[in-house]
Amino acid sequence: MKRSHLYLAISLAVSGLFIAGCNSKQDEADAAAQQQMPPATVDVMPVQFQTVPIIKEFSGRIVAYEVADIRPQITGVIDEILYREGGMVEKGQPLYRLSGENYESSQAANQAAVQQALANVETAKASYNNSVANIESRKAEFEQAIADMERLRPLVSKQAISEQQYQQTETRAKTAKAAYESAIASAQQAQANIASAEAAVATAQAQLSGSQLSVDRTTVIAPISGVTERSGLTVGALVNANQAQPLVTISKISPIYVDISQSSADLLRLKHQQMQGELQGGSARVELILEDGTPYAEPGQLLLAEAKVDQDSGAVTLRAIFNNEQYMLLPGMYVKARLLQGLINNAVLLPQSALKRTPRGEAQVYIVDNEDKLQVRTVTTEGTYQGNWIVSDGLHSGDRVVIVGGANLQPEQKVITKAYQPESNPAAPAQGQGPVAPQNQSNQGPVAAPNTNAVQEQNRQGPVAPEVNNNSAATDAN
Repeated sequence: MKRSHLYLAISLAVSGLFIAGCNSKQDEADAAAQQQMPPATVDVMPVQFQTVPIIKEFSGRIVAYEVADIRPQITGVIDEILYREGGMVEKGQPLYRLSGENYESSQAANQAAVQQALANVETAKASYNNSVANIESRKAEFEQAIADMERLRPLVSKQAISEQQYQQTETRAKTAKAAYESAIASAQQAQANIASAEAAVATAQAQLSGSQLSVDRTTVIAPISGVTERSGLTVGALVNANQAQPLVTISKISPIYVDISQSSADLLRLKHQQMQGELQGGSARVELILEDGTPYAEPGQLLLAEAKVDQDSGAVTLRAIFNNEQYMLLPGMYVKARLLQGLINNAVLLPQSALKRTPRGEAQVYIVDNEDKLQVRTVTTEGTYQGNWIVSDGLHSGDRVVIVGGANLQPEQKVITKAYQPESNPAAPAQGQGPVAPQNQSNQGPVAAPNTNAVQEQNRQGPVAPEVNNNSAATDAN
């Protein structure tokens, strides 16, 4: 048994020596073949620094400019629907008519109450006038009684009249005084009755205004102009004041908003680059790519950036505004938005074939040194522009970057260089242009929103292409 194990160990050792010898001979053969092969030819491009726009593409969602959920403000039965579902309505246009018999009868009763209250005011004023006249009469009687008492007082002392006659005169004076004071109190009460009657008039008029408002609310009107959705209820349905279910929703979609999400980390990096002078301010101009891949005909303007970060997504919402007179954009659509977020200084544009990625995700390029040998250089990229990588760091003036031919080569390998000739692409935009004009508008605020009053008459038929436009297209085709 021990001999078998010894034999196996000796066999394995001999096999290993044989394989090692074969590999060594193979490496020597490969090295000799490489020395005999001519140097590889690579296409190189000299480094040229320039100012390059950073154009970011984000996902966005269409949001209506204004949205109004229409709910009834009174309880009643829908008698009539006065608009075309899915069509355009104007602010103040009647939408629904509710049953209003109860409110009309209440209005009539309140009108009668107002008339009665006004009549009560007139009665109270007449009573007051009578009270004032009575005051004057009682005042005259009182003054006459006082005069008689003063006239008879000397006669009593001279015993020209009896004491009883004088006391009777004095009693009449006291009675006249009481009647005078009573007339004054009656006048004051009549004046208070006038104030009370006038307050009752105000209350009756308020009730009348409330009943009139209820009657007016039997006709539900549009608070904004826009496109209607389907009606939530039909004729004959009972509705309640301020119910949860809306009768219909109106959306104003010309102009229209596009909400864009960008990570807060990207925004911080852009701000740091601006503070360090590496990046110039961007533009408020925004372009859209629709769901079918076609570009939206008219650019929009960046309107605002929310001053908060969403806790769940870590993103900041940017809002842009677009004209939408043809109703191509509808709320809820998903689009792609292109924004010029800055102009990066001293950047290099490299074709995509020049960059390689390490397993760690680092971007690297081959540089041909002065001895025509390949050297690896790690670079920093800032996205792409016109199909080329934007390299912001890692390259120096005079470097020759390998564009084509370096895929199977190794560092320190000697190469033959030739100038890189980019393929002509007639469809590509000219250098310096792009999907968004690279204008520096960092010192400007958001550009004024598109004209909201430019909705044409032929577009009042809803989000479907207007008939007038179809006829125009047909005329152009002819």
